[in-house]
Amino acid sequence: MGSIQALRGTRDILPQEVAYWQQLEGVARQILSKAAYQEIRPPIFERTELFERGIGEATDIVGKEMYTFNDRATPPRSVTLRPEGTAGVVRAYIQNSLYATGGVQRLWYTGPMFRYENPQAGRQRQFHQLGVEVIGSASARADVEVIAIATDILQTLGLKNLHLNLNSVGNPEDRHQYREALVTYFTTYQDELDKDSQDRLTRNPLRILDSKDQRTQEIAQDAPSILDYLGSDSQRHFEQVQQLLGDLGIPYQINPRLVRGLDYYTHTAFEIISDDLGAQATVCGGGRYDGLVEELGSNPTPAVGWAMGLERLMILLQELVEAPQQVLDFYLVSRGTLAEAQGLQLAQKLRQAGFAVELDLSGSAFGKQFKRADRSGAIACLVLGEAEAEAKMVNLKWLKSGEQLAITQADLLERTDELRGQIADKLQSN
Repeated sequence: MGSIQALRGTRDILPQEVAYWQQLEGVARQILSKAAYQEIRPPIFERTELFERGIGEATDIVGKEMYTFNDRATPPRSVTLRPEGTAGVVRAYIQNSLYATGGVQRLWYTGPMFRYENPQAGRQRQFHQLGVEVIGSASARADVEVIAIATDILQTLGLKNLHLNLNSVGNPEDRHQYREALVTYFTTYQDELDKDSQDRLTRNPLRILDSKDQRTQEIAQDAPSILDYLGSDSQRHFEQVQQLLGDLGIPYQINPRLVRGLDYYTHTAFEIISDDLGAQATVCGGGRYDGLVEELGSNPTPAVGWAMGLERLMILLQELVEAPQQVLDFYLVSRGTLAEAQGLQLAQKLRQAGFAVELDLSGSAFGKQFKRADRSGAIACLVLGEAEAEAKMVNLKWLKSGEQLAITQADLLERTDELRGQIADKLQSN
C-alpha cells in the first residue's frame, strides 16, 4: 500500500521554515499592536451566502474557486471554506455588535484561506493571509494609515524593490457609468477577447482589465479609464489620499487599470508589488469597501483594509536572510537507567528556570550523543552517566572552549543567575 501524499495545492510548512513565519508574524504583531489594532479570529468556514453576497457572485472566486459543500445539518446547509478574510471579519463585527462601543474598530487577523486555483510558486489552494480592517471611518486618513502600516511591516522585514500601485474605483454610481463604457468598448473586440473575458463582458467587465491573456491586455490598453468617470466626491477623496501619502513620504504610482478582484471595493484600491517575484508579484492588496457592512445586514458603515499573501512573503524572506536559529543553552546527554531518569528531571527543572534545554532521548552511546550535541548549536553540554547519577553530580562542558566542570545537580540549579551570565558571555564571544 502506497503512502498518502498531501493534496495538490497544499504543502507542509516544515520546522526549518517555521522560523520565517514566526519572524513575520512577530514583526506584524508588534507594529499592529503599537497602532492599536486588535486581533480577531473568525471561523475558517462560513455559510456560502456570506461570500456570495460579500464578494459577489460574478467574481471568479465565487464562480470558480470556492471550496463549497453541504454540511450534516437537517436540512443541509451550504458551507464554504473561507476564500478571503474580510467578509468573515465584517460578519463578526455585525454579529457581535462591535460597533456598539462607538468609534472606529481596528482589527487584524491571520490564517489559512482556500481557493481552487492553479498551483504555482507563491500560489497554493490552501494559502495564508495577514490582513487588517478599519471599520467605521470614511476619512482618507484611514486609507493612508493602513497603507503606511503595510509599508512599515514590509520595510521592517527588510524587503526591497517594492512599489505601491494606486487607483480609485469610485462609488457605485461612478462604477455603473464606467461599466457601461467598458461594455461598449470591449463589445467592439468581443471575438478577439479570451474566453473568460468574453464571459465577463456581461457579468463583470471590470475584471477584463485583470486578464493575463496577451491579446486581451493589448486591447485593454486603450480601454476607458475609471479616473475619467469619478464624480466630484470620489475625485476629492482620491486627491486627499494622494496628498496624505505624499506628506508621509510614501512613493506611489497611479494605475488606472487596477480594479482588484472583489465586488465590494469602492474608492481607493491599491497593491504593493515586488520586482523579485515574477508573475505572482502582488504581496499586499486592499482598498476601501464602504458598502460591505450594509450589504451583510447592518447600517451603512465605511471601511478599508488589506491582506498580505504570506507564501509570497516567505519566498522573499528566504532569499534575504538565513532562518533565525533557536539558541539552545544546554544539550543534555545521559546513559543508563538512573542517569536517564535524573536527566529528564534536571532538564525539566532547568526549563522551568528559563533555560532552553534539549534532552537527548535516543539512548545511544555517549559518542553519538556528543556528536549531536556539537551539531545542536548549544552553548553547553550536560553529561550524566550512571556514576554521576549515583553521586547526584553532573558534568558541565562549554562546547566552544571545551572547558569542563563537575558540579552537583543541586549546585547547578542554585547557580542559575551565574549560569545565565556565563551563557550571555559565551554568546557574545562567539
